[in-house]
Amino acid sequence: MKILNKIIVPLAILPLNKIIAQKKDSIPQKVVAFVSDKFPQTRDLNVEFTQLTPYKFSPELYDADLPENKIKNYQQVKANANVYFIKNRKWMLSTSLNYRFTHLESENEMPLFNNEQNFHYHSEALSLTRFSKLFNKIAIYSATASVDGSEQHFERIRGMLTASLVLKATADTKMTVGIAVIIDPSSQVPAMPIFTYEHRFNNGWVADVILPKKVVMRKDVFKNGRLSLGTEMDGTNFYLYPDGKRYEFRQLEINSGAMYEHKLGNNLIGTLKAGLRATPSSRIFAKEDSFNDYIFDMNAKPSFYFNVGISYNPFGKPRQK
Repeated sequence: MKILNKIIVPLAILPLNKIIAQKKDSIPQKVVAFVSDKFPQTRDLNVEFTQLTPYKFSPELYDADLPENKIKNYQQVKANANVYFIKNRKWMLSTSLNYRFTHLESENEMPLFNNEQNFHYHSEALSLTRFSKLFNKIAIYSATASVDGSEQHFERIRGMLTASLVLKATADTKMTVGIAVIIDPSSQVPAMPIFTYEHRFNNGWVADVILPKKVVMRKDVFKNGRLSLGTEMDGTNFYLYPDGKRYEFRQLEINSGAMYEHKLGNNLIGTLKAGLRATPSSRIFAKEDSFNDYIFDMNAKPSFYFNVGISYNPFGKPRQK
């Protein structure tokens, strides 16, 4: 589930912003101004660091309980870039490049893991998006092909098809609905609905909903800041190679807390996040199997997280009043 969200969210949100910005002749100018936000949903370049507090977990191997263990240190560095090759009224061709470094230290040694270990994960995706009309509304179709892997091997090739319909796009409210079809034998689900909703209230607060990714309330504060409160779904995955075999680790994460963003100038944005993280599922399965055919499972206690990041958005523009 978490991996799907990472792919679906940019496809659901980015095309809406881009097509509104491009089709000035058919979209009211006030809508163009509204979505030209100094805090864009999708960043062109982004780097962030996450630190978790220690937490305990109960592991299982082949459905057999193992002694309770503890993660003493969990650190993660993420870097990603979004590059656009073609952007016009009908088509958009883009690529997404992602890298993630995860450092884990456990109190006791675990099956398939060492007490202290580093994991490198990367993914690359190419997306082609088509803008059209359906039922006299803006329709967005996209096809994505992606690969991922570790520092040792390229591992999986995935595909995804999406279709979204812009139900509403005004100065105060934006709403889309759609579906994503996932082409990946290891996926938990073959298809997933997409729903996005953003509404600006008179008091300055904005409801920002991207299902199944996040539900937050946000508000501009100070001169160049923004505060967000709510819950967001994320995930961690990487490949590991004990005894020469290939396995994949996937973990679903639900982060509930606060985020503060600050416009630093020259299209730079600094971000601070903090809150409580829950991990409903953490599994290891053989690469040739699916997520449901796992051999190792972890039931983890909640922990606190702290995240600091910086992003660069060369195409960002201050919001017009």
